[in-house]
This record gives sequence, structure tokens and C-alpha cells, in this order.
Amino acid sequence: MANPYTIKDNCAGCGLCSEACPVNAITEGTPYTINQETCVGCGLCAQACPVDAIEQVA
Repeated sequence: MANPYTIKDNCAGCGLCSEACPVNAITEGTPYTINQETCVGCGLCAQACPVDAIEQVA
């Protein structure tokens, strides 16, 4: 399984990442948050983010 993703502080709060997540691992907030245990590491959230606020956990 791939490493999960995390959302950085420069999150714009648009919600596009949440809409893109196939496992509903993203919760609304400022910034949005990704549940590390639910995230499957697919990267769809990072691709949807217009401000590059999402990165994979090393």
C-alpha cells in the first residue's frame, strides 16, 4: 500500500480534494485534513488541489 497524503497549511479550503477522494478520507476544516488510516495513497486529492497543498507522507 502507498504512503498516505497530508494537507499543508497553504490549503485554500476549496474542497476539491474532498470531492476527489474515493474513500472519503478528507474532512472539511481550515486546513482540510486527511485521515492517515483511511487514506489509500492514490494521489487523486493531490491532483485535484489547485494550490499544491497536498503532499505524500514520506
